[in-house]
Amino acid sequence: MTLLHLSFYATFTLSSLGLAFHRTHLISALLCLESMMLSMYIALSMWPIQTQTPSLTTLPILMLTFSACEAATGLALLVASTRTHGSDYLHNFNLLQC
Repeated sequence: MTLLHLSFYATFTLSSLGLAFHRTHLISALLCLESMMLSMYIALSMWPIQTQTPSLTTLPILMLTFSACEAATGLALLVASTRTHGSDYLHNFNLLQC
């Protein structure tokens, strides 16, 4: 395992642990999700360079598109929940109550 692979695995693992253990605010969960997407984007961008394949350039662009959509949806939910509940604490949200 090279140092590059180790750094991608460590980044993804640390952001997953941050998402699992620090779930007090919605913005911190969104930041952890964005760091996971960023590490996957960088790994997918570096993969064709390491394997020396010429035509795998559309996959990182597609991943970046989905990441932008996920960020926009997350920020829209953050704004909507802050307006309705008054804060972005995750323990204030009850999914069973309409």
